[in-house]
Amino acid sequence: MIESKRKAIIFFLLAAILAGTAGFLTLQKVKELNNDLGTMVDVYAAGQDISSRSVITPKDVTIEKIPKKFVTDEHITSTTDLENKVSVIPLSSGDLITKNMLKQASAVMEENNRLITLMASERVFFDEQLEALDRVDIIVSLRDKDINKTEIFMKDVKVARVANEAKKFAGVQVEVALDQAPLLIHMQNYADSVRIIKANVGNGEAPAEAAAEPPAEKAPAAATPALPAEEKPAEAKPAEEKPAAAEPKTAKPKS
Repeated sequence: MIESKRKAIIFFLLAAILAGTAGFLTLQKVKELNNDLGTMVDVYAAGQDISSRSVITPKDVTIEKIPKKFVTDEHITSTTDLENKVSVIPLSSGDLITKNMLKQASAVMEENNRLITLMASERVFFDEQLEALDRVDIIVSLRDKDINKTEIFMKDVKVARVANEAKKFAGVQVEVALDQAPLLIHMQNYADSVRIIKANVGNGEAPAEAAAEPPAEKAPAAATPALPAEEKPAEAKPAEEKPAAAEPKTAKPKS
């Protein structure tokens, strides 16, 4: 074989090997890019203008697609992250929504109600673990120079939220009227003891009224049988006197 032809074949084989290697490496790189950039992930964005501190609803958001490589933990990828949330800043249509923009919406249902936090402490005690939407009664103990007393301070108070520390129950937020909030905070700060006990389901006043009705009905029922028993002897006396009045009438015809 001619020397030049042999060299040409060797260079051709080397070029083919290098081209195959370069093609393989390029294919692997493209595949990696496709895995990072080509895979698209659904994230949530504002579908319309959203004012700050207004509760976000499903009609306020839309779905945008971005490469997986650019998705962070702050992006919203599930509707559960938007439940009962408000934005702390105004959002324009198309703005991506991130978790650092959101804040939990207030659980207060009434405009004139406020949430007061009661955490377990040296003054505040919980008889049992509570859950959101439970009802509680608040009992306070006051120590004065002359009088020591324990009384029911509030009844049937709604538990709005529950606080946990290290996955253990630590306290609650209760919903009270605005005019009662200073009183509750005062008791929390200055009462000797604030005890929070779980109330029955529903309004706590209804069972008290129902329990008060039966004694009122029993009292008249016990008194009514005694009245006829006293009147019967009085009615029997005139019935015995009637024969004595009839004897003089029969004596007159004989004379």
